Order: sequence, then structure tokens, then C-alpha cells
Amino acid sequence: MAPDNLSELQERAGQNESRYRNLNERMEPHNAVHVWVDPPMPDWICECASRECMTPVRLTLPEYEAVRAEPTHFLVVPNDEHLSLAVEHVVVRNERYWVVEKFGEAAEVSEELDPRSES
Repeated sequence: MAPDNLSELQERAGQNESRYRNLNERMEPHNAVHVWVDPPMPDWICECASRECMTPVRLTLPEYEAVRAEPTHFLVVPNDEHLSLAVEHVVVRNERYWVVEKFGEAAEVSEELDPRSES
């Protein structure tokens, strides 16, 4: 893959995953009121690079906040099909979700688009 194609892939992945992160951020207040299990474990949307993926992922609110603490971290379904190894690597694996960390240009785009950043 030519370097400019890799750069384009990284930028697109950062934008796609940031779009899902923003959706999850808007869902957080709604998810905070669901207490049907203890601890509450609402559904979030997989933040993989696929534009078509809307697979639910279950995390507690503290788990979700831990992912959001890093602007380059995203939650994905625990399955290799939801990874884009050209732009990210897995930093947390468990049976309900994985956390991936962006690198390179995808990380830069993710940081720029982070809704929690103080830009």
C-alpha cells in the first residue's frame, strides 16, 4: 500500500470511529438511567472503522468512562473482524468488548475530533 493510501485509510478510520464515539457520547445520559442489572450495563455502539457496523456492545458506565479517558481509545466488539490493524491495536480484551488504540494519522484525527477535548 502506498504511503498516501495508508494516510487516507488512517484519516478515514479516525473519522469513522469518531462518528460512532460521538453517537455514544449522545447516548450516555440515556444509558445512565438504565438500572435493570447490577451493575447497570447499557448498550453502546461498536466504534469500529466500518461505516455499516451498528453492533451493540455492553459496558458499565465506569468502563465506558475509562475508554473515554483517552481520546485515541475506542470500544469495539470482541472480534478480529472489527479491527483495522493498519490504524489501531488492541489495548484491552475481555469477553464483552475490546478497547483499541489508534496510532499515526488516525490518532491525530481522533484527538482533533474528540468531543471531550478542550479545543
